Amino acid sequence: MMDGEMIAPLRLGEARFPSPLRLSTALGDGIANFVPETAAVRYRIETGGDIETPDWRFEKAGPRERIFFDPARVRACIVTCGGLCPGLNNVIRSLVLELHHNYGVREIFGARYGYRGLVPNLAEPYLQLTPALVDYIHQAGGTALGTSRGEQDIGTMVDTLQRERFDLLFCVGGDGTLRGAARIAAEVARRGAPIAVVGIPKTIDNDIPFVTPSFGFATAVEQATLVVHGAHMEARSVFNGVGLVKLMGRDAGFIACGATLASQEVNFALIPETPIVWDGPNGFLEHLRRRLEARHHAVVVVAEGVARQIAGGEGRPPDVGPWLKERILRHFREAGTAVDVKYLDPSYFIRSVPANATDALLCDEMARAAAHAAMSGRTGVVIGRIHGAQVHIPIDRLAAATQRVDPESDLWRSVLSSTGQPRRWE
Repeated sequence: MMDGEMIAPLRLGEARFPSPLRLSTALGDGIANFVPETAAVRYRIETGGDIETPDWRFEKAGPRERIFFDPARVRACIVTCGGLCPGLNNVIRSLVLELHHNYGVREIFGARYGYRGLVPNLAEPYLQLTPALVDYIHQAGGTALGTSRGEQDIGTMVDTLQRERFDLLFCVGGDGTLRGAARIAAEVARRGAPIAVVGIPKTIDNDIPFVTPSFGFATAVEQATLVVHGAHMEARSVFNGVGLVKLMGRDAGFIACGATLASQEVNFALIPETPIVWDGPNGFLEHLRRRLEARHHAVVVVAEGVARQIAGGEGRPPDVGPWLKERILRHFREAGTAVDVKYLDPSYFIRSVPANATDALLCDEMARAAAHAAMSGRTGVVIGRIHGAQVHIPIDRLAAATQRVDPESDLWRSVLSSTGQPRRWE
């Protein structure tokens, strides 16, 4: 018997309909199986030492033998919100294909331009999604439905869901989108409406807890690594060349860490999770001077969230890339040393490209798991990924924390080993 607290999502009610999926309940018959209602995934896998990870269990995601909704009567709605991310179109396409071909759902719609698509005075006409319409969208970046940022009135959006007779709402987005989905699910529950609200977490920053990795992250690291290679070539081609690359990472430095380790060409990786001292005998600028004195070139990767350290919590943080470029130039100018800084900011390019093969696989897994969760009557739930397994995560669990790079982790230790930078700036 498994130990630990079971963290299960809400359900709309009894699952009364047999699933139309042609799966098995028996092992060894050569046919893929339904997921038993009792199947769970443990959050803690390490033992011994000073392990403090809670011993939670989460429902395993996947197709259930009995479902809550009658597929012939289901109307589904998909919405994509927030910034662009590689894989959004893959998610849309796989949702449509799973619902249409395997469950027999024929009425699938896309709300245009994020949550504003659920607000009547802001909304564009819904896009009816068919297999033919989504046939090639996964080959393009962006989102075929459009996106937007910002909150909309929850009551108005739920009014829309009820008026349009939507049974399923799939919310594809980051932390703000998922907070909105949680509020929609709560309002739906308050009204007693049988509408399943399921989130599919999206962030290239990889900073959503219980979702490791999030879709788009692998593509972002791959593209960032190409930029780092370019910065390295620029830097080593001139005397005292510095290739400075700003990467996305508002709260977490996972992309910076990933590109550093994938390229093996970064000398300094600056992330929000580790305090940075710019000046002084053991500060960043002095270490950069020593590097240039020894090798005459250097590559610096900085995550956008480092800007908060510059502002010190007061006022609006500057754009860390241009700020750091000017800070390096000023430091060496005052020291009377020549330096040639090439600055690259690939942020919007990285997030707008199509998903690579790794992310395409992940998008398909998460989208189909979301379809299964919604059809089974789960609601207020996000599709997570723990130890390689798809799981159901109650949305309110995601609001409690942001996943960040642990300075004591194997990941950061590897970054320090690769770059040779000091463990602490002093």
